[in-house]
Formats: sequence, C-alpha cells, structure tokens
Amino acid sequence: MLENTRGIFLHHIPYTDTSVIATIYTEKFGQQSYLVNGIRSKKTGSRINLFQPLFLLDMEVYFKQGRNLQRIKEVRLAVPFMHIPFDIRRSAQAIFISEVLLKCLKEEEANPGLFDFLFHAVCMLDLKEGGLANFPVAFLFKLTRYLGVFPQSPPDKDFRFFDLVSASFYVDEPVHYSFMNAEITRKFAELFSADLTELENLTFQNSHRTVLISKLLEYYKIHLDMSGEIKSLAVLKEVLE
Repeated sequence: MLENTRGIFLHHIPYTDTSVIATIYTEKFGQQSYLVNGIRSKKTGSRINLFQPLFLLDMEVYFKQGRNLQRIKEVRLAVPFMHIPFDIRRSAQAIFISEVLLKCLKEEEANPGLFDFLFHAVCMLDLKEGGLANFPVAFLFKLTRYLGVFPQSPPDKDFRFFDLVSASFYVDEPVHYSFMNAEITRKFAELFSADLTELENLTFQNSHRTVLISKLLEYYKIHLDMSGEIKSLAVLKEVLE
C-alpha cells in the first residue's frame, strides 16, 4: 500500500553497491527501516544528500504491517535547511541527537506528539541563534516528557541533589552514585522553566553543559534501558567548548 508521510532521517548503512537501508522516524509509522535502491549510483548521486542526520523528509512509501524492511518510492526535502549542513556547531549537534534518537526510539507506531516535538525542535536547531550551545541539554531534557520519563519538578522547599534513579530532588545526598551534585542540580532545575525558544536565558557555562549532557544520558540509560555509548559525544563536547 502506498502511503505519504513525513520523516526524520536518523541513520543509514550500505546494503549493496548502490543501495542503502535507511532508518527514519516517520509521522505515520514510528521508526522504520527502508530499503532505498540505486541511491549510491553515479546517476543518482545527489539523492544520497537527502539522507543526512535529522534531515526532514516528505516521502511516498510502500508500507506493509509487520514487515521489517519497507521501501521508499519517492523522497524529497520537507524543509530545506539554512544552517545545519554548513555550521559545524549545528551539524555536530544533529549527529549527536540522531544517534540518541536511534537508540531510544523503538516504537513502530504513530506518536503525533513526539513527532511534532522532534520536527519543530530540528527546525529550531537550524534557525536558532542565541543560546545555541545550550540546545542539546535542553533537547535531551524536553524529550523525556515525550518518552514518558519526565522527572519530578523541583519542590518549593529547599533541595540540593537530583537523584537520577528516583527522578526526584532531595536535600540529602543519595547513598548511590547516580545523582547530580548541588551545583549541577541548581543548573538542572533551570530547565523546568526554560523553552527551546529561550535558550539564551539559561546560565550555563561549558563545564555545566558537559556534565548535564553526561548526566542526562545516564538518566536515559537508567529509565529507557538505552545501551551502548554515544560515539558522537566526544566531538559534540569539543565543538561546544
């Protein structure tokens, strides 16, 4: 059955000399794997440029329920980027985010709220100017709401530590090692009142961003069973310094 859907490109691997298997998070079908034939041939060389991290796509696809590998009939850009492919700060963030999404998006069904959040967040990454270095921290935090693991809000009373395991704030230091110290907890609490359009208002230094990204990834591993290391993290940290 032919279907039209928007998609967010995450990753591809070679399949034959001229074809790839592309992993795309779609509006209608969740995360899907697609066989794309002839995309690496010299005659269609420009088409491979559509399959870059977080590129937003309009697709006409063949869809069959239960099939592990679907097929794409037609694909084109839904939103041409102005900056992501040409700005190393943005492209490094796009690679990092696509790697995180590849690990934590597993559902093969529609999730309109999640898709809309991702689509608009990617557009924001392309266009946002102020506070751009804060984007990956804020994105990881905001994404937890759509993945069903949003942490408890900071209490009105005093608190000093954020416990990654219980997803809660405490006055006393937890007895295990999966927590944020007092300084990082104060910075983390800022995220609850920040929007992706207001990144410049976050009072993060480079050292805060580095620790917050690492702690949020640890939080993902605890609550989403996300395995393996994020290979692009080292490059992201270097670019953000």
